[in-house]
Amino acid sequence: MLEILRLTHRIARDKRISTHLALTARAFLADKMYYSGEKDSSLESSIEKINTKFGSAFFIAYVKEPVKLIKEKKSQGYKIINLTMYGLPLKTEIAEVKKFKNILIVIGSEHVPFEFYQLADINLSITNQPHSELSALAILLHELQEGKKLQYKDAQLTIQPSRMGKKIIKRGD
Repeated sequence: MLEILRLTHRIARDKRISTHLALTARAFLADKMYYSGEKDSSLESSIEKINTKFGSAFFIAYVKEPVKLIKEKKSQGYKIINLTMYGLPLKTEIAEVKKFKNILIVIGSEHVPFEFYQLADINLSITNQPHSELSALAILLHELQEGKKLQYKDAQLTIQPSRMGKKIIKRGD
């Protein structure tokens, strides 16, 4: 299982970025995304609509206590990756990370308390420069998936690659 935990979602400030994190997670074949902070039914509804149109059993859920979730996942054998610019370089750690069977990737929002660094099995960085958590998640998931085709069999809509323009195929056409 490949799961994501988005810390401290703030509706007014993070509406689009948290949605884009969820879209990236589902597109790169993650199974679930949990989020903490403010409960956001609109965020959940947006992802459910995308799942209906483009396929996927991707699941999004609110968690009130992210530390409790991390501890539960650890007890179930999950490896916890804290995605942070302060961590060890992806390039040197990716071979080890690929060995993990069940992964929970923790992504911050505002200041991430030190407790999350301590709970992690590995604190991992894409770069040690300030950057977006969205770009970091996309790069990590791309590396983990090794270019697997990002397509779902239950999709109502499928995008056909095109050099120019857009081509969307509806199921049954």
